[in-house]
Amino acid sequence: MVRFVNLTLAGITSGMVFATVALALVLIWRSTRIVNFAQGGMLMVTTFLAWTVVDAGGSYWVALAAALASGLVLGAVIERVVIRPVEDKPPLNAVIVTLGLFVLLQAGAGMVWGDTPHSYPPAFGIRGLSVGGTRLLLSPNDLFVIGAVGAVMIALTVLFVRTDLGLRLRAAAFAPEIARLLGVRVGRMLTLGWALAALVGSLAGVLIAPSVFVGPTQFDAVLVFGFTAAVIGGLDSPVGAVVGGLLLGCALSYVSGYLSSDLVTLGALAALIAVLLVRPNGLFGATTGRRV
Repeated sequence: MVRFVNLTLAGITSGMVFATVALALVLIWRSTRIVNFAQGGMLMVTTFLAWTVVDAGGSYWVALAAALASGLVLGAVIERVVIRPVEDKPPLNAVIVTLGLFVLLQAGAGMVWGDTPHSYPPAFGIRGLSVGGTRLLLSPNDLFVIGAVGAVMIALTVLFVRTDLGLRLRAAAFAPEIARLLGVRVGRMLTLGWALAALVGSLAGVLIAPSVFVGPTQFDAVLVFGFTAAVIGGLDSPVGAVVGGLLLGCALSYVSGYLSSDLVTLGALAALIAVLLVRPNGLFGATTGRRV
């Protein structure tokens, strides 16, 4: 029983990180209808910047602020310079551009910081909490990760559902021409969507860095699992991204703990297929009707 509880706690913690990446992907999808395959490269660069601050003697919180600020700027610049020219082109163009950007960011980081992974300090202690004399796989830093992702989920849900800004972001994505006629500055909304997504992705990078280290290729698996979580939950739903991340994190933890860590990737694929067979739009994705 203790083993099951520990595996569940470990799954929740890792699932929350997957959920953060999924939230960034959902944010861009909802605001621009583009799947951003460069998200892993973007969060890797901003996490490297945070590591640079820590390596220079800065505190964890200063490094976190630097990562979030640089992510905000990086997202806005990428949308303006790289994405804007292909936004009105066929969707495949944007996919190719984001994949190319991912490769470029990864190669650039290797040239600047090298290929050797660097350790990154956690915000709080990583020693498991003791409950009734039993040591759990849940540390103060894990609680911080869970709380931070939960706060981001609530903020994004309120943004898209309860605010005028969220309505304009959705209008700019789903019906840009109509939105322009209604006075929405579509270009500004698209830039803001990318900036916010990059900020959320930067948070994910800093949260996961103590576990995977910081290197050009260290975040590849995180992007894959984050994308899987987003699809499981539904690309239109911030809540779905978090639920998808938690389900995936727990599933992978059980597979690794009870079967083999070599089957983790297979477990992620199996979970994705199982959900899509039942709910093609994801667990929380909106179903659309089609006239035939």
